[in-house]
Amino acid sequence: MDSQSYHRRREQLLLFILAAVNFTHIMDFVIMMPLNPVLQSVLDINNQQFSILVAAYAASAGIFGFLGSFYIDRFDRKTALLVLYIGFIISTLGCAVAQSYQLFLIARFMAGAFGGILGALVLAIVGDAVPEERRGKATGFVMAAFSAASIAGIPLGYFLAVKVNWHMPFFLITAISVVVLIVAWKTFPSLRTHIATGAKQNPFGLIQHIFHNTNLLWALLLTFVLMIAGLTVIPFISDYMVKNVGFEKDQIAYIYLFGGLATVYTSPAIGKLADLHGKRKMFTIMGLVSIVPILLITNLPEVPKYIAFLVTTSFFIAFGGRFVPAMAMVTSSVEKKQRGGFMSFNSAVQQLASAFSSVLGGLIISTTADDKVEGFWKLGLIASIATIVSVVIAMKVKQVD
Repeated sequence: MDSQSYHRRREQLLLFILAAVNFTHIMDFVIMMPLNPVLQSVLDINNQQFSILVAAYAASAGIFGFLGSFYIDRFDRKTALLVLYIGFIISTLGCAVAQSYQLFLIARFMAGAFGGILGALVLAIVGDAVPEERRGKATGFVMAAFSAASIAGIPLGYFLAVKVNWHMPFFLITAISVVVLIVAWKTFPSLRTHIATGAKQNPFGLIQHIFHNTNLLWALLLTFVLMIAGLTVIPFISDYMVKNVGFEKDQIAYIYLFGGLATVYTSPAIGKLADLHGKRKMFTIMGLVSIVPILLITNLPEVPKYIAFLVTTSFFIAFGGRFVPAMAMVTSSVEKKQRGGFMSFNSAVQQLASAFSSVLGGLIISTTADDKVEGFWKLGLIASIATIVSVVIAMKVKQVD
């Protein structure tokens, strides 16, 4: 085997492990979305309380992502990955054994503390280990974990929640994560080049650098607005489909199954097109295209199921299609020596935007006396405006690699 083939195989193994880590922590986050009707019933909560559950994870990820940005570039990437992943596993197990809304809320907060930094670290490792000319495709592959979670994890987790109890999806995530942890410990390479190339600085040096670097500020603003453009809508899709479109609770899993099956192909393909034709160009195209399914899904009346599935699947294709080139742009906007810290800081912004979006959605949306969701169209309008703003912001973000 020649040297180039060997390095490509090592790169593929590394990306596979990162995708597996991404799969588990993304599944831990997105499994909450279809569980909305289930949790409202078994925990006796409403949409506002559910939005707090989602916001607790995101807010925690934002706070600890911010704190982690001070120190994460000081450690071997493998060491950081394993330690954070162990913390994530313990927190997810806490979600599985929680017996009340209050304990579940605490466990979600702890899971967010580790899961948010993990997401940032995964993208930082992609930025470190994969050359810029292949980074869009690599980002698409790792981000396809969202699709894999939708295809396998969400339907299975939802089935377990409905047929057994709501604790079982979190036991499932814990079990899968333990397997991934063992594989990562045995095979993941040591990555220290960011330490060798980075100058030692005090923890607040990175923050000073970010706020004196216009390009990085644009990248952070892109992340913030893009999250508003998605997370104002996604947490309430399942409840809207049940109460307004006429879905049965056990049919919700098919929304994520079909969306995941589609995006597992489209996300890597869009990443590859972003490498070929430019990440900014692909983000602009997918961002503008995504407005159509956003407005459709938030104004959908009671229609035949196949029409509803076409709308929801196109929504997830567009959502993933704009996120892949956007994250590739953000990853490439910072130098390697500060990439881990910046991506952790970016994750903090991302998660805080998620928390803000969830709380905002919970304040705007309501349930009528006849048990219908009201005000979902307003969230669609907010998401569409935020999408247009994000396209404008993307024009300002420059690659430094």
